[in-house]
Amino acid sequence: MKDETPKELNSDQEIERLIDEVMSSTLTDDQYRKKMQRRKEVQDLRIAQAVPEKGLIIVNTGNGKGKTTAALGMVLRSLGHGYKVAIVQFIKGSWEPSEKRVFSYWEDQLEFHAMGEGFTWETQDRDRDLDKANAAWEKSLEYIRNPDFHLVLLDEINIALKMAYLQVDEVLAGLAQKPADKHVILTGRGAPAALIEQADLVTEMTLVKHPFRDQGVKAQPGIEY
Repeated sequence: MKDETPKELNSDQEIERLIDEVMSSTLTDDQYRKKMQRRKEVQDLRIAQAVPEKGLIIVNTGNGKGKTTAALGMVLRSLGHGYKVAIVQFIKGSWEPSEKRVFSYWEDQLEFHAMGEGFTWETQDRDRDLDKANAAWEKSLEYIRNPDFHLVLLDEINIALKMAYLQVDEVLAGLAQKPADKHVILTGRGAPAALIEQADLVTEMTLVKHPFRDQGVKAQPGIEY
């Protein structure tokens, strides 16, 4: 089998093409090995041409579960590397989050602020929700601007934006003030288009099935909180 790669294919397309081809049961061992060698060449070239470091704006959004959980995985990696991290939780805060207790082991590296008062249908006080969201944003700006913090997690800030407790232009202007090597993660469903456009990494969690919606199962410790 002759391995001809159209010149117009970019590296992503070529890798996808190679993956499709190596799944063929008609390849000989030698053909399979050559395909994988070519894939390694393409991947090595991509890595060699990549920018070594860049502070990222990361958005985890969508109706599915796992937005905060994925962000906390990045928090753990940063702590493991010895970096300083700040977490500011919007909306949440009326209960003591289990994550805060776990992260207390890294008190010298991490600062954690749960600054909301719970879900909007629980508080039922828009003015107070506005005040809390703006206080959380002011605290967030302190960490965004502070070069000592390598990663800042703004948990559920997208909800505050969706509810118009914060203005997207104001948040984008604040993100523009971060040092070049700082990473900022913004979580919550309903991320505005302008934020998605500005972000470097965007992941949308898709809801397929949910135990509360589909089976009436309440939030459980270790899963939801």
